[in-house]
Amino acid sequence: MKIGVVGAGGIGGYYGARLASAGAEVGLIARGDHLAAIREHGLRVRADDADFVVHVAASDDPAKIGPCDAVIFSVKSYDTDQAAALLGPLLKPETGVLSLQNGVDNEEKIAARIGPERVLGGVSFILAHIAEPGVVEQVGSVRRVVFGELDGSRSERVTQLLAEFRKAGIDTDLADDIRIVLWDKFAYLCALAGLTAVTRLPIDKLLAVPETRKLFREVVREVSLVASAEGVELAGDIVDQKTAFAENLGPDSYSSLHHDLVTGRRLELDALHGELTRRAARHGIPVPVSETIYSLLRPWELAQRSAG
Repeated sequence: MKIGVVGAGGIGGYYGARLASAGAEVGLIARGDHLAAIREHGLRVRADDADFVVHVAASDDPAKIGPCDAVIFSVKSYDTDQAAALLGPLLKPETGVLSLQNGVDNEEKIAARIGPERVLGGVSFILAHIAEPGVVEQVGSVRRVVFGELDGSRSERVTQLLAEFRKAGIDTDLADDIRIVLWDKFAYLCALAGLTAVTRLPIDKLLAVPETRKLFREVVREVSLVASAEGVELAGDIVDQKTAFAENLGPDSYSSLHHDLVTGRRLELDALHGELTRRAARHGIPVPVSETIYSLLRPWELAQRSAG
């Protein structure tokens, strides 16, 4: 398959590199110093299981990559609409665009630009970031992707893409109902990202303290209530599930929101706790812990947005 990657940062860069190393034809959409370094030295990956380099096509112009069989769409959520407007040159009639982003509304934004029939929903469980231009660093043992058609069908294109991910050694599954998967991760991510960013501490230290452990569990519960109001029923034991999952991340595990905060980058706060609190308000559901996290991080978001 020919696979385009829009947003070759931590997530897109890592998966693009793994797919390329397994034989897929990969084209990266990147920009700035990161793009220049990839062109000169290849895309370098530092990972827990192996360090490697791939030399692939890379450009800031989608037309130079050309039509693809599939596109991994992994820009930051605040860039979704702008990046989706550039997808045209990458698309064939049957191309699926797989969103691997944070939040629960990216698929809607992409669909508004290119049509819902082209959009695949997905989630990725991974800790990865750009360590320096041309270098993606992945930490921890968790590297998992779950995706699917928005209507839950097992189409030829998702079956082919699943095979490519698995050939690259990536733990990947298809979802029958991607909305459940998106909200399931959203519950976990709002808790993990919000608390590691507010406290500047890794999740293992937060879960070891009864007070912050309780806050983690309460955020998961709040998201579950909003999901239910949105017509998405999450597992009855989701609070215990996500607590156990976070405990298994290992020591010194943070989140991309924390990484962006401490490195002075723009935050995805609006797509996480902002979107959650807005939906909660529409349904009249109190989410006090999530509102507090949003309020505490909002000044940082505004300062970094104006600086950027």
